[in-house]
Amino acid sequence: MDSGLPLNLPVAAVDLDDTSTSRNLVRNLDAFQQTAVVAHYPSVNDARNAMQRGEIYGFFYIPKGLSSDAQGQRQPTISFYTNNSYLIAGSLLFRDMKMMSELAAGAATRSVLYAKGATEDQAMAFLQPIVIDTHPLKNPWLNYSVYLCNTLVPGILMIMIFMVTVYSIGVEIKDRTAREWLRIGNNSIYISLAGKLLPHTVIFFIMGIFYNAYLYGILDFPHNSGILPMILATLLFILASQAFGVVMIGTLPTLRLGLSFASLWGVISFSISGFTFPVMAMHPVLQALSILFPLRHYFLIYVDQALNGYSMAYSWNNYMALLIFMLLPFLIINRLKKALIYYKYIP
Repeated sequence: MDSGLPLNLPVAAVDLDDTSTSRNLVRNLDAFQQTAVVAHYPSVNDARNAMQRGEIYGFFYIPKGLSSDAQGQRQPTISFYTNNSYLIAGSLLFRDMKMMSELAAGAATRSVLYAKGATEDQAMAFLQPIVIDTHPLKNPWLNYSVYLCNTLVPGILMIMIFMVTVYSIGVEIKDRTAREWLRIGNNSIYISLAGKLLPHTVIFFIMGIFYNAYLYGILDFPHNSGILPMILATLLFILASQAFGVVMIGTLPTLRLGLSFASLWGVISFSISGFTFPVMAMHPVLQALSILFPLRHYFLIYVDQALNGYSMAYSWNNYMALLIFMLLPFLIINRLKKALIYYKYIP
């Protein structure tokens, strides 16, 4: 995705009409930047089998008699099939094939209008009565990397933080070294947690600075409020993720269950954060639950700061949410300390 969008996605054509008109449709489809017609199949079954084998992402079906039906105004049907198991490939190919179908319909209608004596201006006014002038904001290149990388990379870091935090505490319980760990921390759970997690914080923050510098410095992704607000958001996001990791192992003080909790919550974060599917279009229950995921608040800060260029005050509620995540361990700190002292791990 170094060019912003995947290019030359393989598709096939099933051209049962085999006329100059149908061949021109296939050539025009192949001319799209994201689409490459790599094969021709004699039947729909052959094309479907190729798509199931993963050789193509979709195919364009032109029925027999397309040209004659179009000339006779009998409304022929063009079909196209895409494999939406691959979200990006399926969406891009659906757009190209749909556009090609609409262009084919427009070309047939224009030919009929010309035959009836309409001028080119009259025909175009009928086919496209309103001309749309589109100007995408904040990401005018429609670069998928801008949409995805700014949330996928922090999301992967968040899962690492969850897993490392849960494991580093849970392994003390499993190996029966928790009491020794507390003794080294003067029997203070706060000192013990700080001593264990602070080195992790430094390492994760260095990683956060690295990916921010790479995304906004080297790749020059939009950062309309500058890079400093995103670095601050990254630090708060890391601390919130560590605190939530402590809550996970404190709630389920077993290494196996804690790691399961961390992995499940981390994976769900990608779906519910809103960067692939808008939260406002989700079920109201899911909309309410989305505030329980640190990645959701980081994503909203990224949209406000980096893309829209708003001031940090505009995102105060999301910054506060990350701060609240940092306070959550105080709710289970006594439970965690009791688990460290009294819990006996059973393999």
